[in-house]
Amino acid sequence: MAFEGKLIIFSAPSGSGKTTLVRHLLAQDELNLAFSVSATSRAPRGDEQEGVHYYYKTAEEFKQHIKNEDFIEWEEVYRDHFYGTLKSEVERLWAQGKHVIFDIDVAGGLRIKKKFPERTLAVFVKPPSVDELKRRLKERSTEPEEKINMRIAKASVELATAPQFDLILRNDDLETAKKEAVALVRQFLDQ
Repeated sequence: MAFEGKLIIFSAPSGSGKTTLVRHLLAQDELNLAFSVSATSRAPRGDEQEGVHYYYKTAEEFKQHIKNEDFIEWEEVYRDHFYGTLKSEVERLWAQGKHVIFDIDVAGGLRIKKKFPERTLAVFVKPPSVDELKRRLKERSTEPEEKINMRIAKASVELATAPQFDLILRNDDLETAKKEAVALVRQFLDQ
């Protein structure tokens, strides 16, 4: 029987811990996961690398990919700041016999779930509180206060979408959340 790759989505407001949880899941070899690298029109931050953290595109290149229908999903998060999942990325990972895991925003995660309902587990990572989110984002020291405030405003809207996901994983305690994430993914892959 041919390999039937599955899709595992972790979505949450910025600062909820989804990236940490996804990294933990990727370290579990028995889950056979590979990370889907998204495309973006934003510039690299810090030591981010092409093809590792993102596929960096200009806004014009991104718009051309949209016209060519090269994306499974895409979104203009802020004006001329695009993020998306290239079809070729998912096909490349499935061809390697891997299940694909996404660390993706809420809207993108729901669009993937809608396109592949039977093959997708969509997990919403819920933070302890909006105040805790703000504290975590400030602790990162990667963005100015104005950007952090934009993310917090967006978080309130994103939190309201949680019921649309297959599962809600509360991240009050990181070690507990990691164990729960592994159990949820293992159960889904064994179906």
